[in-house]
Amino acid sequence: MVVHIVMFQFKEENKRENLELVKKRLEALVQKIEPLKRMEVGIDFNHSERAMDLSLYATFEHEAGLKTYATHPAHLEVVALIKELTIESKVVDYII
Repeated sequence: MVVHIVMFQFKEENKRENLELVKKRLEALVQKIEPLKRMEVGIDFNHSERAMDLSLYATFEHEAGLKTYATHPAHLEVVALIKELTIESKVVDYII
């Protein structure tokens, strides 16, 4: 199984609304992209200096599923939105 984790730091302008919007758009991908087995999206409540604002945890059966997800038009739409609303992101992909 492949795990895909991404964390985002959002711009301050309309941050709360943008976090909720992106969370909903990401969660909707589970119904649109077949290789995507599971996705959890969380908004940070800690607000510490080191914290990111939003994270996603997604799983796929194989690396090919992650590649399909990465290039899927529905995912690319959300990526374009996220790029407009964030200042930083970090990603890690690993096999369990």
